[in-house]
Amino acid sequence: MLPYFNTTIHSISNMKKLFLPLLLLAGINTFAQQVTDPADLVNPLMGSQSKVDLSNGNTYPAIALPWGMNTWSPQTGVMGDGWMYTYDADKIRGFKQTHQPSPWMNDYGQFAIMAVTGKAKFTQDDRASWFSHKAEISKPYYYSVYLADADVTTEITPTERAAQFRFTFPKTDSSFIVVDPFNKGSYIKILPKEQKIIGYTTRYSRGKYTNFKNYFVIYIDKPFTYKRTWHGKTFAGADTLELQNDHAGAIIGFKTIKGEQVHLRVASSFISADQAELNLQRELGHDSFDVTKQKAHDTWTKTLSRINVQGGTIDQMRTFYSCLYRMLFFPNKLYEVNAKNEIVHWSPYNGKTLPGYMFAGTGFWDTFRALYPFLNLMYPSINKEMQEGLINDYKEGGWLPEWSSPGYSDIMVGNNSASVVSDAYAKGLRGYDINKLYEALLHGANNEGPISAVGRYGVKYYNKLGYVPYDVKIDENAARTIEYAYDDFAIYQLGKALHRPKEETDLYKNRSLNYKNLFDPQTGLMRGKNKDGSFQTPFNPLKWGDAFTEGNSWHYSWGVMHDMNGLIKLMGGKQNFVNKLDSVFLLPPTFDDSYYGQVIHEIREMQIMNMGQYAHGNQPIQHMIYLYNYAGQPWKTQYWAREVMNRLYKATPDGYCGDEDNGQTSAWYVFSALGFYPVCPAVDQYVLGAPLFKKVTLKLENGKTVVINAPANSATNKYVNTMQYNGKPYDLNWVSHSGLMQGATINFNMTAQPNKSRGTKETSFPYSLSVQGDK
Repeated sequence: MLPYFNTTIHSISNMKKLFLPLLLLAGINTFAQQVTDPADLVNPLMGSQSKVDLSNGNTYPAIALPWGMNTWSPQTGVMGDGWMYTYDADKIRGFKQTHQPSPWMNDYGQFAIMAVTGKAKFTQDDRASWFSHKAEISKPYYYSVYLADADVTTEITPTERAAQFRFTFPKTDSSFIVVDPFNKGSYIKILPKEQKIIGYTTRYSRGKYTNFKNYFVIYIDKPFTYKRTWHGKTFAGADTLELQNDHAGAIIGFKTIKGEQVHLRVASSFISADQAELNLQRELGHDSFDVTKQKAHDTWTKTLSRINVQGGTIDQMRTFYSCLYRMLFFPNKLYEVNAKNEIVHWSPYNGKTLPGYMFAGTGFWDTFRALYPFLNLMYPSINKEMQEGLINDYKEGGWLPEWSSPGYSDIMVGNNSASVVSDAYAKGLRGYDINKLYEALLHGANNEGPISAVGRYGVKYYNKLGYVPYDVKIDENAARTIEYAYDDFAIYQLGKALHRPKEETDLYKNRSLNYKNLFDPQTGLMRGKNKDGSFQTPFNPLKWGDAFTEGNSWHYSWGVMHDMNGLIKLMGGKQNFVNKLDSVFLLPPTFDDSYYGQVIHEIREMQIMNMGQYAHGNQPIQHMIYLYNYAGQPWKTQYWAREVMNRLYKATPDGYCGDEDNGQTSAWYVFSALGFYPVCPAVDQYVLGAPLFKKVTLKLENGKTVVINAPANSATNKYVNTMQYNGKPYDLNWVSHSGLMQGATINFNMTAQPNKSRGTKETSFPYSLSVQGDK
């Protein structure tokens, strides 16, 4: 029973106020455009209903500020499990500070806090409490849940390097708070007079680090009447308030009255205990829990409101802003501000504290495609910091990272730092040492690193033969070749912009055509090639892995982002190319999993989506829908983009169709909802699709505004009939980044039937190296 049903209704206006929340929940469109606070449209639980063998996102509810150093999450999984929070779980074991980019990468610098009552229980199983999503509130800036076994409500609100907790306890003389720095080396100290706990955790999952510690400080606003340290499953001596062990922790307790609120102020640092204290004082000061919550809310509202969408259903708006929220976490800040107000960071490469920016927690194999281009469009100042961080990565470690968590991680393929660096410069970012980054790109492009995932594994073969051979015991060789070719194009683009010698830029331009060496005319697809020049035999284009990375030939054959015209020619012309694109959706979702020996989750996610061989749940094929624009049939892009947005995304716990992967899969949705997509980063173009909303306003950092109007947009009107750019008819299949930066008004006339004459001329097609060349 809703209490306001007893309210006297005096006017239609009051009726709208009365029923608006119910209408929004029901997904009714009438008032959708009246929602003004995007932070409260976000569902952080989107994608959290996942497991090892089927990913619906593999996300967790991240309580943090955009790009903040620390993220908090309820922890349902056991210590060390990458699936720290899964929607189907019944119990919470603690509230964890995390830096985890994905469950497959696992975590580093983590510790947990938990409230218990009745007995001094501290092990992760003993302290666990049943909970229900019905008694859970999850926002980007605030989390609350009722812990049923403890009869305690937990609330959390964040800053970039700190957080506040508010525990509401029952009446009992046995209320406790557990601090768990996890195993693999931890330290704890209880300071009762200061009502303070300090410690550090040394646990991490990938790489090998020197002097790695995540120091934390916790203040509790209630005196302790009980205080013990513990190790493993055992209490330490009653007088032992300081403990270093493989797994050390603390539990403090007190008497509470019903409804009593106990507040914790928490901060951490990768540099020192003193820096953790400084982070706490600087970011929390004397703010109350509610003040910190309001500040966090305002930060999210301001950041998300850079894009204002109108005229969609409430579900579409929730999905849009939930995706945008997910894009604004990774990479996260690894840097801190010292007592002299200097930017400093702990270096994962040498263990020292050094000046300057640093970020961690992203895999370029995923995020070079759309996440970084999106930052360059909407949040370039944070990417400028990230570019400066890459310079420090190179100076301190000798290589650019391809997967940082927090340092070099030996996973995935490609040399896609070239794209991340080149796209930023191509999109106008300045004010950092781009020549040092170009030096880093050349170094990475011509050398093997100490691990296979930095530099270029197989580079001697690639530079000599023009491909990485199938038969030289280098896995995923065709994928490496295709990605290296695009990365060479990115280097070529940056070299041109920096006016490097022509013989140097020509080298990378020519290498960018190496994709042709793997094209098999017999099948019309990319195929592994042996050292002697013969193609791999037998060849099954439906075989996942082997010559490819988490995909098959049908996925990787489209990886020629920089020279689609060249690929079209190899495939026998535009109509054959379109037929091949159509085939991706027409083929049955059959597969060969023999390379893995089991059905990996990426295969299963493709199989169950009822879209043939289109595997949107993984990154290599995500741009493929936009390729119809290169062959004169843009209406098919418009159709499939809308289909994928409608069918494969929703702001629900099962709302993704595979791993979300550090903002990349979300970035596909956000770009596509705007009506364009960065098929080829390092080029000043976005390839057109069709917008999802009736109106979108982009508030650019430079003060300019881009307005995208599609007033006739609807579920049926998903095709672009005509288009105007700044009031003039527009027949191109792309828009330029530089043009958008000057401010623009783009009008789409949407219809239910495709316009098969618009965008069909070759002069309308997006950039291809073999057409535009040096233009």
